[in-house]
Amino acid sequence: MGSRKGRPSYALPSFSVGHGWHRNRFGGVVSADAGRRDHPRPGDRGRGSVPAEAAMSALLTDRFERRHTYLRIGLTERCNLRCVYCMPAAGIPVQPKSAYLTADEIERLARLFVAEGVTKVRLTGGEPLVRKDAVAIAARIGAVPGVEALALTTNALLLEGRLPALKAAGLTHLNISLDTLYPDRFRTLTRRDGLHQVLSAIEAALTLGYGTPERPLKINAVVLRGVNDDELADFVAWTREVPLEVRFIEYMPFDGNGWADGELVPLAEMRASIEAVHGPLKALPGQPEDTATIFRVPGFAGTVGFIASMTVPFCAGCNRLRITADGSFKVCLFGPTEISLRDQMREGASDDDLHRLIGGAVRGKKAAHAGMDVLAATKNRPMITIGG
Repeated sequence: MGSRKGRPSYALPSFSVGHGWHRNRFGGVVSADAGRRDHPRPGDRGRGSVPAEAAMSALLTDRFERRHTYLRIGLTERCNLRCVYCMPAAGIPVQPKSAYLTADEIERLARLFVAEGVTKVRLTGGEPLVRKDAVAIAARIGAVPGVEALALTTNALLLEGRLPALKAAGLTHLNISLDTLYPDRFRTLTRRDGLHQVLSAIEAALTLGYGTPERPLKINAVVLRGVNDDELADFVAWTREVPLEVRFIEYMPFDGNGWADGELVPLAEMRASIEAVHGPLKALPGQPEDTATIFRVPGFAGTVGFIASMTVPFCAGCNRLRITADGSFKVCLFGPTEISLRDQMREGASDDDLHRLIGGAVRGKKAAHAGMDVLAATKNRPMITIGG
């Protein structure tokens, strides 16, 4: 496990590190029975259901009456980091640029989905900002009538210089992936350097007005036992004065990331670890389609969220659809089934043709994803090629 040297410029309190009985594949010390719990059942309905009053066409409503208003679009599979939970250690085959959707194809699909009721579009990767026309694509999507929220998920290494243009393009929601506040751990987790650039980009985003209800700024941290699970209280301390939403994400199984049950830190354990330092967290109201359950330390400026796809699945309220960078349509992050909208468009498909394909896929969406052990054994894309 990396040491806790090299703190960022703002002062964070020091907290004790727990002990364990064996080392995991990252060199961290882990209890032999770490992470034991009941696995979610494949039919688990999770936290509520999608509001019936949502105005939607039938095209994006599935057989469980979930209305899909949120579209995630991957811009590229390429990335300037090599995060251990996202990209296989050996890397992935590099697709030619011609394999990716063009800006025109992305805009066409965005308009098609928005016309059917999508109100939020998120740009993802890989790392979306390694694509040279990412800002131009954001501007084109932000100009589509009906888009109420334009979001970006980024590792922030290339963000700071592009922030003003992205804001001008209409970017309303900004998520930054950051799993540690310590340079050596950053290097271990991402196989690269760059923590300083990420922290500088976060400060720049706050200066530009992100970190408000109108322009939320979220920090996404994947928690790995024995690697960064001793930093949870440090991240929460960051929210004392800074209006961030720090979200802790349970480690999820994808092709090539070497997922192991014992490396997952469940929501209940994460919350207990934080409350042992900061006291009881206050639950905040949310929506049935929210992926995160949100809390606040009373008196703190920011909030704390938990995304517990493995132990508290939220499938019953899922309103998300995904298009990968190479144009494949996925109705579930964890589902291996996909349809190539790219190939259909390049073969001359009309919008009506695309409607039929999309509608059929949405109607085939399952009630819930499988349990962890099944997911770990299921053939799916690596996370880097899905876009989260």
